[in-house]
Amino acid sequence: MPTPLIEKELESVTIRFAGDSGDGMQLTGDQFTDTSAVMGNDIATLPDFPAEIRAPAGTLPGVSSFQIQFSKNDIFTAGDAPDVLVVMNPAALRVNLADLVKGGLIIANTDSFNEENLKKAGWKSNPLTDGALRDYPLVQIPFSTLTRNALQSAKIKPTEVDRCKNFFALGTAFWLYGRTLDHTLKWVQDKFAKKPEIAEANVMALKAGYNYGDIAEILPARYVVKKAHLAPGAYRKITGNEAAALGIVAAAHLAGKEILYGSYPITPASGILHDLAKYKNFNVKTFQAEDEIAACGAALGAAFGGHIGITATSGPGICLKSEMINLAVMVELPLVILDIQRGGPSTGLPTKTEQGDLLQVLFGRNGDSPAAVVAASTPSNCFDFVLEAVRIAVKYMTPVFFLSDGYLANGAEPWKLPKISDLTPIPVQHPQTTEGRTLSAAEGAFLPYVRDESTLARPWAIPGTKGLEHRIGGIEKADKTGNVSYDPENHHRMVSLRREKIRRIASDIPLLEVFGEKQGKLLVLGWGSTYGTIRAAVTDLRKEGKKVSACHLNYLNPFPRNLGEILRSFETILVPELNMGQLLCLIRSEFENIHTAGYNRVTGQPFKVREIKEKIRELV
Repeated sequence: MPTPLIEKELESVTIRFAGDSGDGMQLTGDQFTDTSAVMGNDIATLPDFPAEIRAPAGTLPGVSSFQIQFSKNDIFTAGDAPDVLVVMNPAALRVNLADLVKGGLIIANTDSFNEENLKKAGWKSNPLTDGALRDYPLVQIPFSTLTRNALQSAKIKPTEVDRCKNFFALGTAFWLYGRTLDHTLKWVQDKFAKKPEIAEANVMALKAGYNYGDIAEILPARYVVKKAHLAPGAYRKITGNEAAALGIVAAAHLAGKEILYGSYPITPASGILHDLAKYKNFNVKTFQAEDEIAACGAALGAAFGGHIGITATSGPGICLKSEMINLAVMVELPLVILDIQRGGPSTGLPTKTEQGDLLQVLFGRNGDSPAAVVAASTPSNCFDFVLEAVRIAVKYMTPVFFLSDGYLANGAEPWKLPKISDLTPIPVQHPQTTEGRTLSAAEGAFLPYVRDESTLARPWAIPGTKGLEHRIGGIEKADKTGNVSYDPENHHRMVSLRREKIRRIASDIPLLEVFGEKQGKLLVLGWGSTYGTIRAAVTDLRKEGKKVSACHLNYLNPFPRNLGEILRSFETILVPELNMGQLLCLIRSEFENIHTAGYNRVTGQPFKVREIKEKIRELV
């Protein structure tokens, strides 16, 4: 007689799907994420891609994984360690086993644990049978064989049948955690509408995996994670790159201007170009250039012509764009540069995450050439700070860097859709010949470098407007007239004005807020994608009674005007960064008599919550 199935309720679960880069783990994780979002859970994800495009199948460098934490409570990260590890081959087990929590569940595709694959992964014997996994509950499922059996009637090739095993595994995971099949079934039908035989095979595999979990009694319990209590509204799952693309579309609407997005494909920024290409009817034009320099030049040319120019890249592309960005500093035009950071230097770790470009975007140009810098802190937050970058660029007539990274770009979370009416318009003004403040009283000539008294922004004159002819180029400009100038004092004045213009942005951005006590022994100061880990660590420790507070910077040049006051209110400032101490360097150079401590990691992976907690405990 079968044992009655027990249902256990959990607050949250972290699951990781891992396999060869051809096993469809990213797709599997995406569908599990989408379904969990539809079912009302709070979610956070961590996709992890191989750095090599075509690493040999079955090898350690070819392992691809996707981790998701889904919860009935608010969560800030994709989880420190998986509770469940689904592995499709021996290499995936070897790469990911160390991350699994003690006693965590392993679900393994036994069909792939043959002698050849074990050898490629460096296993001396089969870990499924030699006792190496004795500390973990182990469920052995022949995914490949079961998929072939389920698809015997499918009208597709045997190689295509084997590619459906990820949907069999997904169906089993859906059963284990009480997930509905509805969303994925609809996705398959839509995705393969023109290939009904492929759609049918994937549906058969998904349902077979679900039914296998139901009838095979692979586990004595099934787990339930109830809906999260999210604020009322319409939500969608969104990645950082998707949010950035929608931010660009929204900026075009709010400014009433056409946007030219000039880009050259580079990981992990390419997804923004792919998404924007879908929105060609929304006043955004995309241009895939032949190189990074041309992409930036086209965007700057659009700004010269009175449109909004945006370009995106990663660290290596910033190097190539730097001269064109320097030109934008000199001619003082609104150019937005999206830097989706990755591990460096050089090609480095193109599919891994890092915060290594902060000093580069601040100082990586010749001469004193300041630019504003903002940074997103969560995937959905990319929408807000792309809008903010455009607003600052237009209002202050300056290049603005927007910083994201691979973790934010590819990670996902629920996003409450904003109402268009609640978004702040981005006003744009182009001078006319009748505006006296832009004309020389003596000659009636247009003065392109007469500045707004508040922002120090120069007028954004559109070429071709009668009477607004002016010089532009990379040689120093004479104050007000914009004529070529080699006068030493004029050069000093113009450099000072451009620097002061960036400083004045500080009066136009929000004050920095403190999470926790406003003064005390320890403040954890972060920027960018470290937000979730820091917030989770500080929240946990505060529940334990530890006196620790946190601040997070979205504005990095200029800093919020109350940053110094906050820093001086704490005995020690801990600065965790996915670099070797770049924000720490800036804090130490700008604020005297502040006791700071850095915590730096460049592993290509985001911080774990336990790592930040251990460092805080060490200091407290």
